[in-house]
Amino acid sequence: MPPTSQTIIQFNIGLGTLVVATGFWLLWGTVPTAVMVGWALLVAGYLFWKCRTITEIWAWSTLLVGLESFAWPLNLMIQLKSATTTPSDEEMGTVLSAVVLGLFAAVFWISFSYGLFKRAWAASTPLPPTTPPPPVKPQRTKRQ
Repeated sequence: MPPTSQTIIQFNIGLGTLVVATGFWLLWGTVPTAVMVGWALLVAGYLFWKCRTITEIWAWSTLLVGLESFAWPLNLMIQLKSATTTPSDEEMGTVLSAVVLGLFAAVFWISFSYGLFKRAWAASTPLPPTTPPPPVKPQRTKRQ
């Protein structure tokens, strides 16, 4: 028996939640399991409530991954700032790598999600009714 469209939607919600939760785990590193489960349930609930198509599910998931990618270098800088007053050269290299890769990944994922949102919005807006163009009346010319 082939899967129904609702089953496919739920499967994609599960995959989108897994992707976003993995990004959250990579962002925060060692985070309590209860926080991870809470974040995953929050994302799954939001996707289930808000999304009606697979395109919308992945648009929201990639947007969240993009925001997590943007937050990753900021989080790393805050962690290094609180650890020592003056970061070492190695830590500064790590921050530079995080900023370059984090911003690149954030721009990529947010741009990707924008394209998916645009596609979802285009599919959800009805096309205007087509009316035939008005008939062209032949113009009479005066003969002299």
